[in-house]
Amino acid sequence: MKNIGDKVEDLLGIDADGKEVRLSDYPGRRIALYFYPKDNTSGCTAQACSLRDGYRELLEAGYQVIGVSVDSMASHQKFRDKHQLPFPLISDTDHRLVEGFGVWGEKSMYGRKYFGTMRTTFIIGPDGIIERIMTPKQVKTKIHADQILGKNA
Repeated sequence: MKNIGDKVEDLLGIDADGKEVRLSDYPGRRIALYFYPKDNTSGCTAQACSLRDGYRELLEAGYQVIGVSVDSMASHQKFRDKHQLPFPLISDTDHRLVEGFGVWGEKSMYGRKYFGTMRTTFIIGPDGIIERIMTPKQVKTKIHADQILGKNA
């Protein structure tokens, strides 16, 4: 897993519209890079909607939100449009980011083991250095925007 103090490369990935997403696209901003398991599931929808609802306040506080999952661009487009998400969603179908950040691993549901994305948020400073990491046990989907802002954390 990437750690606090690690440098993040500029090119993050490709968004739902096929455009490159780079840290340098957001000069002077902190990036809230959030990894989530799957489009249109209850927890992921609650998290995305929390970030959508808090988006203006996050921008005013100097943050840019960028979501990442291993879903396809088409899935991201539907998810974004259905929930009116104002931030980019990176389609990490090759698992470059989830594996590079160390958030791809074994999970368990109803006794069945499988591999998937661990819900994790990395706060990356304007210099490209990871400043804070919110682990799966720390992320609360319904109030995630407030958590990033340091409220209700």
